[in-house]
Parts: sequence; structure tokens; C-alpha cells
Amino acid sequence: MYHIIINSNRIKGRAARKLDEVKNVFDRAGKSYCLHFTKYAGHAREIAAELTRRDEKVSLVAMGGDGTLHEVLNGIRDISLCELGVIPAGSGNDFAAAAGIPNNAKYAAQIIAFKAPSAIDYIEFSDGLRSINATGCGMDADIIRNVMKSDRLGKGKYILGFLRSVFTYKPRPLTLIDEDGVTREYNALLACIGNGRQIGAGIKLFPSAQIDDGTMEVMIVGYKSVFNAFTSFAKLFFGKLESVRGVTKIRCRKATFIPHSERITVQAEGELYELEGGKPLSAELACGKLLFYLPHND
Repeated sequence: MYHIIINSNRIKGRAARKLDEVKNVFDRAGKSYCLHFTKYAGHAREIAAELTRRDEKVSLVAMGGDGTLHEVLNGIRDISLCELGVIPAGSGNDFAAAAGIPNNAKYAAQIIAFKAPSAIDYIEFSDGLRSINATGCGMDADIIRNVMKSDRLGKGKYILGFLRSVFTYKPRPLTLIDEDGVTREYNALLACIGNGRQIGAGIKLFPSAQIDDGTMEVMIVGYKSVFNAFTSFAKLFFGKLESVRGVTKIRCRKATFIPHSERITVQAEGELYELEGGKPLSAELACGKLLFYLPHND
């Protein structure tokens, strides 16, 4: 039995036709399934928690964007008893792109209906948060806040969010402690951890990242001036990462951040969390602990 958790805000018009395609794939394959429609923000997490409350194997499918997938992942009670898949139906679908899952609903459903899941990585935080694609604290979170105010779709809304943030965002001092215990101090414009390759509907912050290679990538961009912030993010938007100055990149399995501010906003797969500053927040890669439906598994 496949439990398909659907972002109910995305089942009109084209999204409704996508759902019909998905149902047709499972029907033709002779697979049993149950549809679960979300009714409010955070509902996908609650549905996943309820579906995984028993000690038995469960197959979950998130039909929506990165935020829906994030909620489902964080609702799962026991990762070891769950198989997870995604049918992209959001505006960004960044994790699906990293995993090679097509935006075509029919083909994405066929991957789930006809292939066995593969073991991939995800990121676990010391406060219990899970991230499958990328998590950041910095101007990226401020941009997401502005994006949520926009009715636009795709990369355009992230560009508008960036333009609203670049002249108002104040950098945050933070300490980074890597897995070897080395401590670094930053006045950070951006501090981000990636398991997937991209954020913001195609902005490739971690172009060499792989979701199953046993490592995550940490990126910190230091702040110098408003002009530097503008040029740095403009280069990131257009894939010119190699030309951005003042960038620290670390490939690791564990890292700890200590933000030196009273409050800090964290974004994970585009979902925002308000955390108390001044306390260590550790991130550790859960290597190969999540079974996920991928197109390359034969």
C-alpha cells in the first residue's frame, strides 16, 4: 500500500491532471494506494506521523514541492521502517532535480510503482529537525521569507525575494566547528548545509553534491558590504559560484553552528524555523539511512 500525501493547495487545474496521471499509473500497475490531502500548513507532517505510528513498514509518497517533502520526512516516526518517494508538484522541486526525478508526474509515479527504493543520506540536526536537501541560516532564509509573500512561480519569485533582501539584511556573526574540532568565526551573509545540489528553483550552491555519497557540504559566504552582498548573490543565482569571493566550503559528515544573536531564522527546504540564538546547533549526516525511490535503481 502506497500512501500518497498531497499538497491540497496544488490540486487544481494542471495539478489535478497530474494527480489523474499518477492514479492511472498505480491503477495500471495493479498497486494499491490511498490518497491523503493536506488541509493546512504542517498537516503533511501530522499525516506522516499518524501513518508511521505503528511498528510496521510503510511506503509514503509526497506529492508537492520541497516543503511538502520536508514535512513528510519530519513526520516519520521511525525512518528504518519507511520507504519514501516524491512526485514533484511544487514551484521549485530542487530535491527532485538533485535525485534525477522528472517533473513529469506520470514518469515520477512509474519510478515509485516499478522500482525498488535505494539508500540515500539526509541531515539530522541536534534539535530533531531533518533536512533532505539543504538548510541555511542567513540571507537565504530572509529571501525565503520574502518569497512567501509572492504569488509568482519558479525562479522569478526567488529573484524578487533576493532584491528585497539585499539592501535590508544584516549579517549574522557565527562560529563554525567542523568535525575535527577546528573553530572558525564568521560575519556571515550565508551559512548553508547541502545534501542536494540546489535551492531556490535551480540555484546550484552545491553543484558537486550527491545525495548518497556519505558526505554533506557546508558553505559560508562572508559579508563585506551591500555591494558585495549584491554581487555575491547575483553570481550564485546565475551559477557563477567559482567567481564568488570570501567563500568557505567544507565537505564533511558533521558540523556545529553557534549563532551569536538573540534569535535566528533557519530555512530547511524552504520551510522557516525561528530558533533561539547563542546555542550550538549540530548537523550530522545520516548516511544511507533513508530508502528513497530513485530512477537509476534497476
